[in-house]
Amino acid sequence: MKKTLSLAMAAIMAMSLTACGSSAQATGGTQAADAQGSAAASEASATTAADTSDGKQYTVGICQLVQHEALDAATKGFKDVLEETFGSNVTFDEQNASGDSATCATITNTFASNGVDLILANATPALQAASSATADIPILGTSITEYGVALGIEDFNGTVGTNVSGTSDLAPLDQQAAMFDELLPDAKKVGIVYCSAEQNSVYQADTVKAELEKSGRTVSVYTFADSNDVAQVVQTACDENDALYIPTDNTAASCTEAINNVALPAKTPIICGEEGLAKGCGIATLSISYYELGRTTGEMAVKILKGEANVAEMPVEYYGNPVKKFNKSNCETLGITVPDGYEAIEE
Repeated sequence: MKKTLSLAMAAIMAMSLTACGSSAQATGGTQAADAQGSAAASEASATTAADTSDGKQYTVGICQLVQHEALDAATKGFKDVLEETFGSNVTFDEQNASGDSATCATITNTFASNGVDLILANATPALQAASSATADIPILGTSITEYGVALGIEDFNGTVGTNVSGTSDLAPLDQQAAMFDELLPDAKKVGIVYCSAEQNSVYQADTVKAELEKSGRTVSVYTFADSNDVAQVVQTACDENDALYIPTDNTAASCTEAINNVALPAKTPIICGEEGLAKGCGIATLSISYYELGRTTGEMAVKILKGEANVAEMPVEYYGNPVKKFNKSNCETLGITVPDGYEAIEE
């Protein structure tokens, strides 16, 4: 009887050990599979990142003419796209020329000497300097109104054909001029104010002047050489006109407070070429998103750096959806009624 009981107990223990061994083996197998799966996922993730950047290191030189809201937004949009694509494999040498064309030349010549992989030229003087600095390194402009004017190309067809391409911040000028009919129908005398050193401002001023004259208005042009005489020129323009127009002009954009301090007390409304100007000293604009413009430029840069596109064959790209915006505070101060279809500028 004892022998039979002992044999039974031994059999039960053997079965128990076998079950435990099977359980442990199954658990261990599951953990091993999980570990292998995790390792495979990590390897796949690393492979994806490597595929995105091609494992290459890129250095991009950024020359921005001056610091103000529009140009800052364009630079940010550009950098965001490259960082999203290449991560830590892209390095930026970001330089600001503080509004000086000669400094743009110094910056871009240094980029050329250092052999950067691509140059972003933010604003027309930066583009002109970069184009003079190198004929080999790809150059992308942004916040450029008219490439034909900026680079002296007659009958510009949309593609530069050299190592230069980029994006334009040109909004439809005839539609900007039409805003005077919508917002300021009684303004019969209009002054156009801009910096004489900015060729793209000259282009915009000439175009808008012709459009305003078609509507029977008298148009006078006032130019300032730099930020030192902005207030004086604006004061003269306010004294002699019912309203003003300021095109997309980098010097003016850097002096909106000075302009507003003259124009608002004089009760002279200003329609502007871009949102930053309108926010600082105007009543309204037909404006683009400079951040999105910068992103479009960044997408062009990615294609160039990856070898997917030749800069010489890339047409200049334009922002397709300009928006009518108004400065609520200035419109209320000046008693201007804004019709439907305008969006308030965020303060």
